[in-house]
Amino acid sequence: MTRHIERQIDHLKQKIQFVGTLVEEAISKAITALINRDTALAQRVIESDAEIDRMEVEVEEECLKILALYQPVAADLRFVVSALKMNNDLERMGDLAKNIAKRVGQLARGQQIELPTEIRPMAIKAQEMVMQSLEAVVNADTTLARHVREQDDEVDLARQTIHEKVLRGIKESPENVEELLRINSVSKHLERLADMATNIAEDVIYMVEGDIVRHRSAD
Repeated sequence: MTRHIERQIDHLKQKIQFVGTLVEEAISKAITALINRDTALAQRVIESDAEIDRMEVEVEEECLKILALYQPVAADLRFVVSALKMNNDLERMGDLAKNIAKRVGQLARGQQIELPTEIRPMAIKAQEMVMQSLEAVVNADTTLARHVREQDDEVDLARQTIHEKVLRGIKESPENVEELLRINSVSKHLERLADMATNIAEDVIYMVEGDIVRHRSAD
């Protein structure tokens, strides 16, 4: 029984890592498309979401099969529970990448206005958090996971700054309201990506240490 569950757990880890790779690629392409106004690349991101959705279902089925057949305990149980939660967050990250890609197409068709200067560093920071959270999963690295949690406030601050700029822009140039609202939407999606990365980091801490840090300050 022990060998069987070990093989199933290893197989589940590989699938989670594969989904993470797909999501990381989608986010990277979506951000590149946003910064470069590359609608062709954005369209590829939108089309790739179906594969992420398919893999999300596979991973969930794998988790449920392990729970039903092997009734894992201790560290194995924590891993499977964490994998279920991570899997859901990864699928949502894929959706956020798709949503950003959709905004790229809409912005390209509309009034050509400059993106706020905060968008690029915010996008890069959110992408870094996603990459680090996935690295923490692969290496069961709680130190890196805690570092991810500490960076979330930085993204939140950038989101607030962009939101305030959008509101001022709408007052000063109401003819650009649609494009400004789309930019605001992009910043919201980036903030949510950072939130999802933080969720995964917290799942890593629970998976490795059995410690629930979800409602605690990162300080």
